[in-house]
Amino acid sequence: MSDHGHSANTDSAHSHDGHAEGDFAHPIPLPLLFGVFIALVFLTIVTVAQANFDLGSIDIAIVMFIATIKAVLVALFFMHLAFDKPFNLIVFLSSFVFVGLFVTITLSDAKMTSPANENIVDEVPVAVSVDL
Repeated sequence: MSDHGHSANTDSAHSHDGHAEGDFAHPIPLPLLFGVFIALVFLTIVTVAQANFDLGSIDIAIVMFIATIKAVLVALFFMHLAFDKPFNLIVFLSSFVFVGLFVTITLSDAKMTSPANENIVDEVPVAVSVDL
């Protein structure tokens, strides 16, 4: 049978990945958690402050970049993906890739079907006089 990548310690029937039953698998020091929290608050303040500046068409790119950084911080530290098996991180990142792909396809389709893409006729209609 396979050992599913667990430790070779078979002496303890209650162990799981080298931890006793009931232990938290990924203890993270509190200063690290507070540091991540402060980074998230700072990035939120930057996002709100960015709304006061008109940067043109790159506004949405900047906001999405900041949101992506915040999502990565939450996933890595609060969802424990940084300390978990690499497969879980790969699944999480692939979901981001697919969401980005679906949003891109949807936005490109919306541009193709918007009223702004209808043909504009520059010709002036010819007035036809009808003699009765």
